[in-house]
Order: sequence, then C-alpha cells, then structure tokens
Amino acid sequence: MIHDLKPYPDYRDSAEPWLGDVPVHWDVAPLRSIGRFSKGSGGTKVDDVAEGVPCIRYGDLYTQKDIFLLASRSFITPERAVDYTPLLYGDVLFAGSGETLDEIGKSAVCLIEGSVHCGGDVLILRPTREVNPRFLGYASNIPQAMRQKACMGRGVTIMHIYTGSLKYLRLAIPPLIEQAAIVRYLDYMDRRIRRFIHAKQEMIRLLGEQKQAVVHSLVMRGIDMNVRLRLSGTPWLGDIPEHWTVSRSKHFFSVRKDLARPEDVQLSATQAYGVIPQAEFEARVARRVVKISMHLEKRRHVEKDDFVISMRSFQGGLERAWASGAIRSSYVVLKPGPSVDVEFFSYLLKSPDYIRALQSTADFIRDGQDLTFDNFCRVDLPLIPLEEQRAIATAITNAASGISSNIERVTRQLDLIREYRNRLIADVVTGKLDVREVATGIPDEISQEEMLLDEMESFSEDGLEDDDSGLEASLEEVEA
Repeated sequence: MIHDLKPYPDYRDSAEPWLGDVPVHWDVAPLRSIGRFSKGSGGTKVDDVAEGVPCIRYGDLYTQKDIFLLASRSFITPERAVDYTPLLYGDVLFAGSGETLDEIGKSAVCLIEGSVHCGGDVLILRPTREVNPRFLGYASNIPQAMRQKACMGRGVTIMHIYTGSLKYLRLAIPPLIEQAAIVRYLDYMDRRIRRFIHAKQEMIRLLGEQKQAVVHSLVMRGIDMNVRLRLSGTPWLGDIPEHWTVSRSKHFFSVRKDLARPEDVQLSATQAYGVIPQAEFEARVARRVVKISMHLEKRRHVEKDDFVISMRSFQGGLERAWASGAIRSSYVVLKPGPSVDVEFFSYLLKSPDYIRALQSTADFIRDGQDLTFDNFCRVDLPLIPLEEQRAIATAITNAASGISSNIERVTRQLDLIREYRNRLIADVVTGKLDVREVATGIPDEISQEEMLLDEMESFSEDGLEDDDSGLEASLEEVEA
C-alpha cells in the first residue's frame, strides 16, 4: 500500500520554486481562484455555554491537531449566534493570528453538519469552484503551504495574517476525480497511522505508570522492603520506615532571593524537562516561545540544582534546575540545604502524593494560580539520612533507566511516524506520488460518526502488528 506508490508518468514545471514539477495535467492556482474570502465576527469566550450552537474560535484552529473539524469545542446560545458568522460544510478556516509564525494561518476544514458559526479573527475561504473540501484540508497544511503562510505573517508579539496576503497562497490542484482518489487514499492511511499512534501512546502511558510505581515504592519506603514501618503523622506520607522522621519543609530549603546577573541566560521552567535554558527548550520542542520583555530587572537568579516553584507546580510538582541562569520574577527559587540530596528530592517533589499534598494547600479556582513559599512550607517532608537518600536515588535511577529507555524509544517512533505522515501527505497532494491505482483497491469510506469514534478510541497494540507491519517498516525507512 505504501511501497507500491510511484511517480506520475509525465511532469511539467510548476514555476513555483517550493513546488517544483507537477503532473502535466494538474493546475497550480492561488486560493483566490478557488473561492471567496471573508472574516468571522462575534463575541469572546465569555459567550460560551455547555450546550447550544457549535462555535469555532481562532484559538481552536492553531491548537487543533487535526485538519478536519468534525465537532466543535465551544457552544453559544441561539440568541448570541446571530452576532457570529455562519459557516457552511466545506468552508476552509484559517487562524488570523497567533503567538508564532507556526500558528498563523493554521487551517482546518469545517465538516460539521448542521448549524455552526465562527467568531472573530477566523478567515473563511468558501469554495466557488468545484473542489473536494478534504483535499483542500490536506493541501493547505503541508509544510510547503505552512512556509508560504509564515512568510505572509506580520507583527512582533502577536503575529497576524490577512486575506489580502492569504488569497495568493498557491496550491497544486488535480482534476476533481483525482482529488477524490487522493482523499480516499490519505483518509485510509491516516486512519491506520492514527491507530498506530494510539497504540504507541497507550504503551507510553503504561510504561509511565510502571515507572511511577517503581519511583513511588522507593521514595516512600526506601530500599529495604522488609523494614518496620510506623505512622508518620503526616497524611500524605502515611506509614514510613521507623528510622525516618518528619520535618518542616523550611528546614530543607530556603528561598534564594538573588536577582538575575548580567551574564544569566533566560531559563524556562518545564514539567517535561525541568528548568533548562530557554534556547534548549525551544530546540527540544522545535518551536519558539514568547520571550520575557518586561520587568527584566526583577528576574530571579537560579543556581544549578536549585528547585523552582512555577505556575504549573500544582499540576506537576517542583522543577529541578539543570543549569544556572534567570527565571521569571513570579517564580520562587528554592536553595537546597545540607540535608538534601538533590537527586532524591527531584523524584520526591514530583511524586503524585506530594503534588496532591501541595494542591491541598490552596483553593485553585483558576488554572495558573501562583504557588508561594508559604504553600510549600505547609507540606512537611521526610527527614532521611543523607547516605540513604543517595542510595534510594541510585536505586530509582537504575530501576527506571530501562523503562525510560523504552519510553524514549517509543516516543522516537511516534516522532518518526508523524514525520512520515507529513511527508506522505505532502508528496501525494503535490503530485510526487501517484495514488490513483492504489486508491481503487481501498475499502469504502467509513462514516463521519465512525471517524469521530476512531479519533476518540484508544487502541491497544494487540492485533495491530500484522495490520500495520507496513508502518513499522516505514519507521525504519524514515529513521535511515
């Protein structure tokens, strides 16, 4: 199915450097020749209700992982809907703004049946020529198209894109019957790839639970599983080894109050990687983040192996600093004392039991509420001999290293299959690969309801090995 694809027999120059040659019978056209542009209008998210008329907002577009809108996340009342722009099935929607060039112009095709509206800052392309809306969805989001849209962006802090520029975005357009064959093939392959991704994500989840169980056992009980236990008197700790004691958190850590130094690099506090240089974080996630531009003189200095209480600590615990530098002034920097083994506490302070205890110190009415040193001090910590802390940390590292390696391996597979998916779509919708013959042997399309279920369902890996052996082979091909 994948390896049988070949190029078209005849090509011509598209006159577009980004596109190169296209099949001789294909058209290359700007969006203005495909349909008419308009801009959405309406209120803000304060209009949202639990049930009502489906509403698409611009933020939904650049956070949307799929390129087809089969359902909406937001709803408005019928009374408010009159102030919003009505959409039609097959409209192509573009995000009019975003924080980065990667986000602007992010598009999705509205495939929602019935009444649906959109809010402001949504750019709408309504096709006026006969074209397959799903083909437009695939073609508008390939990397080559995204690069065109990025070049059209304007702004500094917030990036904007306008219909005056977007209408010149050029796509390769095959005949309508061929668009249907391409959609048939890509839909089929996309469903298989989704199942593959769901299976790998489930594997990562199970490996994460296994790792968490290992860490929890060692952090809360130590290495000796036969040690006598006693009541700790601290609810989140429960029973602890009888030679451990419990002490106030402020006896372990103090607040580092140093302001940023001129040579300090900007740090990012992340749940996934700890506190690392912002440039390193951008490289790891392959995108830019918003830079701090105000109150630079109030930033706080951080030393390597400090711990940081960030705005997300109530979700993911405290973050260890892996480098020295400067952090936002709203964060709290904790300097470890002599009774702290940093490696051990990097596990303890991110354990689920500790996070729940930290959450109990405040009423988190809104996401992102800041935690303070006072919150931290209200959660007592186990006082463990320093050498035992080091031994526990070593045992955790040894026990979890194999699990972490497996997680990294599966994560790498996910990255590769996503990269392969993007490459496959781009090659097909730009005419580098001919799917016409292969598409005739694909089973009939599943219904839209089944597609929705397909998106939401979590698949186990059992039963996928035979069906998706071609995808496994493709992973090896991409990695090579």
